[in-house]
Amino acid sequence: MDGMTGRELFQSRQSLTYDDIIILPGHIDFAAQAVSLRTKLTREITLNTPLTSSPMDTVTEAEMAIQLALLGGLGFIHYNNTPEEQAAIVRRVKRFENGFITDPIVLGPHHKIRDVDAIRAAHGFSGIPITETGDLQGKLIGIVTNRDTDLEQNREIPLREVMTTALVTAPEGISLREANQILKESKKGKLPIVDRRGYLVSLVSRTDLLKNRDYPEASKSNQKQLMVGAALSTRPEDRERLEALVAAGVDVVVIDAAQGDSTFQAETIRHIKRNHKSVQVIGGNIVTQKQCAALIAAGADGVRIGMGPGSICITQETMAVGRGQAAAVYHSALAARDSGVPVVADGGIRDIGDVTKALALGAGTVMMGSMFAGTTEAPGEYFYKNGMRVKRYRGMASIEAMEQGGSKRYFADREQILVAQGVSGFVVDKGSVKNLVPYILQGLRHSFQDLGVRDVTSLHDALYGDSLLFELRTHSAQKEGGVHSLHSYEHPTLGKREREK
Repeated sequence: MDGMTGRELFQSRQSLTYDDIIILPGHIDFAAQAVSLRTKLTREITLNTPLTSSPMDTVTEAEMAIQLALLGGLGFIHYNNTPEEQAAIVRRVKRFENGFITDPIVLGPHHKIRDVDAIRAAHGFSGIPITETGDLQGKLIGIVTNRDTDLEQNREIPLREVMTTALVTAPEGISLREANQILKESKKGKLPIVDRRGYLVSLVSRTDLLKNRDYPEASKSNQKQLMVGAALSTRPEDRERLEALVAAGVDVVVIDAAQGDSTFQAETIRHIKRNHKSVQVIGGNIVTQKQCAALIAAGADGVRIGMGPGSICITQETMAVGRGQAAAVYHSALAARDSGVPVVADGGIRDIGDVTKALALGAGTVMMGSMFAGTTEAPGEYFYKNGMRVKRYRGMASIEAMEQGGSKRYFADREQILVAQGVSGFVVDKGSVKNLVPYILQGLRHSFQDLGVRDVTSLHDALYGDSLLFELRTHSAQKEGGVHSLHSYEHPTLGKREREK
């Protein structure tokens, strides 16, 4: 018989990584575009693509979370910030795209152009309704857009002097389809919705129509807002952080702990589920069946897998604790399968093949840091190092990050001596996630086609039905399966920005 089943492969009890295994091909009877990558992130959240970003301060803030959600994935906002700052980032993502914007930012006629500038800088838009009172409960008297302010040199001018007062509005109770039609016919950027007294009720944006057309796979909540996650610790003070995140509209929280099998995390999960039933909770990080079962018993809606596989993580060599990521994902997913709780494979993803292997071993989604670091949407500025355009990338357990708050993840925020479990480094400019993610997704579709499966559910059925077969790869096989015998080459994902030797 060719190959081994998943059960046979992991009976060896070896700490296998993604590079240690290869999946044998199946039969192709469908086109790659027939593949669906729709999958479960948690019990209640389904994504159209299996990609999420790590809650790291050099990976995920508003820009990353927005773009990933538009492309069908989801971003997790880091917590190396104050609760107010993290909640503000979540609100920015939630405000980015809506159907009816029921809580639009509103200004009054006494506000200045510089107030519009501040909103543009914080939220990325500048079409602001103006009411008599300067809040949502006031009577609508105008609107300010870029056209009204762009050519004004004096940013201290009151908005009453520049706002547009000839307004196109729609009555309260109008359907979204009807509102969209008015926007199309009026060629306006914003459509205020008013009640019979002329008081502002909500807002519809033309840019949202375009996003709906350009991003049909976007991850949206029932309120038609982009979905976003956020990290928090098990520290008691993060209960306040949780309240701020919930108020901001967060859809899912991940409890960020290097070793997630603790009484602190179990109690945090129970607290969240008791007090905020609408918020999904991902527990972790864990690597064994016993750990996984413990978090599910506490009420976790998803479980995050991985201790030490990340490119900037040195947990395994520093602490001598962890597990090879392939083994960790397989065993944890096996423990979670009967409960219907999906697992998130966090770390160790270097290429499309690693994503395929993680999903083939039972994961519902993958969480990536280094793959998204260095993109346009990642936090931080580009600079040149040794002639290469780079961005900084650091582990949340690096000394640099721990000193700014990341030590909460490692139960070390109150210790005088910090022991690093991560490093700081640099990654080459990868361009925009807008180009990177479609490349990854198309590669995944071809991987699924080669395996002979049309979707993630079928892939998992093949794994647990023993029809998906694996083999171990020797060092020579790994060398043979990679690029070799060349002087140099260009990485196909990154193009000319990164040259491998």
